[in-house]
Amino acid sequence: MNDGLKMKYQIQKADGRPVAALFVRADSIYKKLPGVECYDADRDALTWRGGCPVVAHPPCRMWGRLRHFAKPVPGERELAIWAVTQVRRWGGVLEHPVASTLWDAAQLPTPGGKRDGWGGWTMTALQWWWGHRAEKPTLLYIVGVEPSRLPPVPFRMGEASHVIQSEKRVGHRPHVSKAEREQTPRQLAEWLVEVARRCRVAMGP
Repeated sequence: MNDGLKMKYQIQKADGRPVAALFVRADSIYKKLPGVECYDADRDALTWRGGCPVVAHPPCRMWGRLRHFAKPVPGERELAIWAVTQVRRWGGVLEHPVASTLWDAAQLPTPGGKRDGWGGWTMTALQWWWGHRAEKPTLLYIVGVEPSRLPPVPFRMGEASHVIQSEKRVGHRPHVSKAEREQTPRQLAEWLVEVARRCRVAMGP
């Protein structure tokens, strides 16, 4: 990554609390971060026993715009609902695409809207701010930390060099690969882990 995309601030880390990263790729950057316990497809997030805040990236193809074309494995859609439950119980953050229908299904708060019974709230962000080559608009459902207590968000203006789309159109910006669509930029992974470490929860409804 060039100097222009490096973070221009230092995150003041809350503490060394462990964090569980749920539903990560086999080659996930989370596996290189200290104090992060990772659950990929082989390890199976459903075997996690709790006890610490989480960063959850549950499968989204059954919740997105192209869900009618998806070919999920049995039980895949329900993983996102389970992930919401873990964030509410232990604190942390859940990430999904900006068009995810999970928000309606799980009655999650809309960005800028009222909080839910667990004190959870939602923010929107562009993964491009953290170094993704495409904008990749994202919803983040957060439980256990106030907006004012978040690590600094590296907002930047301009235009991403790439887009996320199913087909490349003539004269349009190039699209990223399938793997890059799924991968989390290292800077974003570090930021999400720090968000989770700052979370403290009291049992909600």
